[in-house]
Amino acid sequence: MTEFGHPAVLERAGLDALIAALRAAEYVVVGPVVRDSAVVYDEITSAADLPQGWTDEQNGGTYRLRRRDDGALFGYAVGPHSWKRFLYPPHSVLWTAERDAEGFTMRPPPEQETPAYAFLGVRACELRAIEIQDRVFLGNGYADPAYAARRARAFIVAVNCSSPAGTCFCVSMETGPRAETGFDLALTEITAGDTTRFLVETGSERGAQTLASVPHETATADDSRASDAVIERASNAMGRELDTFDIRDLLQRNAESKTWDRVAQRCLACTNCTMVCPTCFCGTVEDATDLTGNTAQRARRWDSCFTMDFSRLHGGSVRSSIAARYRQWMTHKLSTWIDQFGSSGCVGCGRCITWCPVGIDITEEVRAIRDTEGSKK
Repeated sequence: MTEFGHPAVLERAGLDALIAALRAAEYVVVGPVVRDSAVVYDEITSAADLPQGWTDEQNGGTYRLRRRDDGALFGYAVGPHSWKRFLYPPHSVLWTAERDAEGFTMRPPPEQETPAYAFLGVRACELRAIEIQDRVFLGNGYADPAYAARRARAFIVAVNCSSPAGTCFCVSMETGPRAETGFDLALTEITAGDTTRFLVETGSERGAQTLASVPHETATADDSRASDAVIERASNAMGRELDTFDIRDLLQRNAESKTWDRVAQRCLACTNCTMVCPTCFCGTVEDATDLTGNTAQRARRWDSCFTMDFSRLHGGSVRSSIAARYRQWMTHKLSTWIDQFGSSGCVGCGRCITWCPVGIDITEEVRAIRDTEGSKK
C-alpha cells in the first residue's frame, strides 16, 4: 500500500482512458513505439501506438526485436533512447545576434512555451537516471532554467520492468526493477495470453487525481501477488552483474592499470556509450554564422568525453589517448561521480554495452581490474 491509497487495477481500456486524460490535461504524452527496428520514445495518442507483442534481445554490440508469444505492451527492456532527450535536448539555441546599423544586436532564442510532457513507460533504472540528472541540473544552487521548466511540468508514469535484457544489471546498482520513488503513477503489467491488465500505484497527489478520473477497480490480494511475482521474476533474470564493493576506491587505486590499455585496443571512441547513457550530461557550445555574415547563433549540444576536443586546452588535448578517455569515462561514472553527486552515475540499464559497436562491457572491465589487482597481492 502506498501513502496515497490502495493499489488499483486498470484494464487495457483503462490505459487508453489514462492516455486520453493526460492529453486532455494538455500533456504531450511520450511513450515507447517501434521505429527503425527498435523501441524508441515518441509522442503517442493511444495504447495502439505501444509495442504490443514485441520484446528485445540484447547482448554486447547486439540489439534485435522479436515477437513475443503474448500481447504485452511493455514486454521489452530499454532501447537506444533515454528520457533525458526530452528534459535535456541534444541541441538547443542559446542566443542569436543580428547585424544592424549599430553593429550586432544579441537576442535570446524565440520564446517557446516549454512542453508539458507525460512520460509513459519509465523504467525504475530510468527514474533513478532522472533523479541523477536533477542533481546535475538543479542541485548545488545552480539550476539550468530550461531543464527546470521541463522537469517541473513532467508527469511520470513508470512501468515496472518484466523483461530485463541480456545487458541489464539494475539489481547490482539497486536501481530496479521495481519503481520505488519519483513517479506520479507506477504500473505493473500482468499478462495472460493476449489479456493485459495493470496494477497501479500512486506516487503523488496529481497522480492520485489523474487515476481518479479514469475507470479502475480496487486491486485484490491476488492482483498484488501477481504484480510481485512479475517483479521477482525480473529481479532473477538480470543478464549481467556488477560487483560494486569498494568500487570508488578500486578505480582510483588502479589509474595506471594495464586494463585501460587493453580496452583501448578495442574502443573506437565513437561516443555511442555516452550518447545512449541516461545520465551522461556533458555538453559544448558552438557559434555559427550564416553565409551573409549578418546573423550569428550560439547553440548547446551534447558532447562526449570520448572526443579529442572535449578536453582540449590551449596546449592541446589533456586526454590524447583512447585509454585515457575510456578511463575518464568509466572512473567518473563509477567512482568520482560519487564524490561529485553522492551516488554512482550508473543505473545498470546496460545501454552502453548493447550499443557499443565492439561490445565492450563495463561490468567485465570492472571485473578485469579486480582480477588484475588481486593477482598483485
